[in-house]
Parts: sequence; structure tokens; C-alpha cells
Amino acid sequence: MPRSIAYYRDQLGFNDHVSEWGEPTAFAILWRRPVAIMLADTAPGTTITPNWKLREKTSTVYIWVPDAKAIYDEFLARGVEMDYDLYEAPHGCLEFGVSDPDGHDISFGQDLG
Repeated sequence: MPRSIAYYRDQLGFNDHVSEWGEPTAFAILWRRPVAIMLADTAPGTTITPNWKLREKTSTVYIWVPDAKAIYDEFLARGVEMDYDLYEAPHGCLEFGVSDPDGHDISFGQDLG
């Protein structure tokens, strides 16, 4: 949990407000307004399969943003490793993707329509 919280807060900028519950932390909500991400710990030995491993080119989370290039550039400046670089997707969005420390793909997309 601490590794995931640090990644969302420090790398992806979900630092407008961070709330944590449990000792040790088992649940957290992190805000990058207007978006909130909820993180929950799992029992030891639990396997969670990221969506992209089940179906090609899908994300665990897709976040709509007003300016995908600005966020992409911000993440590059922070040293965030990209799953896939900024491109114009066939569904009419400018998007890119990253993975959190647990392998969950997070896409950020801007509607070009």
C-alpha cells in the first residue's frame, strides 16, 4: 500500500487530498481534482489480474482529461514510465497509458470530437 500511495501521489499527481484508513493502511483515497482514485489492500496471496492481460488494449482505469498532452508532458518530467506513448486512438481520443506498481494500466484520454 505505501508503494502504491506514493506512486499515485508523487508520480501521477494525485495529491490534492490523500486519506488513509487502517493500521497499517488498508484503504486510501487520493484526489487529483476532479478525479479520485480508491486503493484497497488485498489479502496475502490474492492475485489480481490487470484488464490489459485479459483483453488487449484495455485499461483498468480510463481517465478523461481536458489536455492529454499537458498531462503526458507533466508525467514525462516526473520520470513516469509510459506503457504506451501519446497517440491518436481509433476511437477519437488523444491518449497515453501508464502502469501502477501492481501492473494495473491507467489510460488518460482527451476526446478529440
